[in-house]
Amino acid sequence: MEPQHAKQRRARMKRLVRAFTLIEILVALAIFGVMSSLAYAALGSTLSSADLLNARMNRLQSVQRTMRLLSSDLMQTSPRPVRTEFGDTLSPALLTTLSGDFALELTRAGWGNPAGLPRSTLQRAAYRLEGDELVRYHWNVLDRTFANEPVVTVLLDNVESLQFRYYQDNGEWSDIWPPSEQPGAEVFARARPRAVEIILTLADEGELSRLIEVAP
Repeated sequence: MEPQHAKQRRARMKRLVRAFTLIEILVALAIFGVMSSLAYAALGSTLSSADLLNARMNRLQSVQRTMRLLSSDLMQTSPRPVRTEFGDTLSPALLTTLSGDFALELTRAGWGNPAGLPRSTLQRAAYRLEGDELVRYHWNVLDRTFANEPVVTVLLDNVESLQFRYYQDNGEWSDIWPPSEQPGAEVFARARPRAVEIILTLADEGELSRLIEVAP
């Protein structure tokens, strides 16, 4: 028969083994919890960085699209003035004034018409700031009336300013177009600059500029 003290020693060892196993489990759970927290934080940081990168890329793409559209409109400026909604006044083919409704208004060529719609390939377009948004307007007819509603497209937000500078045949620059010294109503209305500088200032990107040569 096993001595009593041997039984007691074996019972104590079993209790120690059970206690040690429980401690191991608790430690393992604690380590797992810490590792899970670190992994979750790392995943959250990765997702946040990816979101920021996507937002940045989308912003740059929007800026590039806007500059391409502005450049295309200006490069293809047509010497075609239009009649205003009142019907008895010519609006120049290219127009920028210090107090006008739009920062830029122009007639552009090359408006694609793959569906063969009954319209011109010339398009009247205009740009202006509404709050901090840069908005483009275009009309489906050139000589519009009050019944002709424009198509309105918001191009960019966080825009602080949009300016244009016009390079004249005499080598001078002007902040308005047509220049005030242009002679004759018809010549005045059809006048085009040799080049245009676009100056776009964004709250997040600062000042962007591009020089565009106008097709002769």
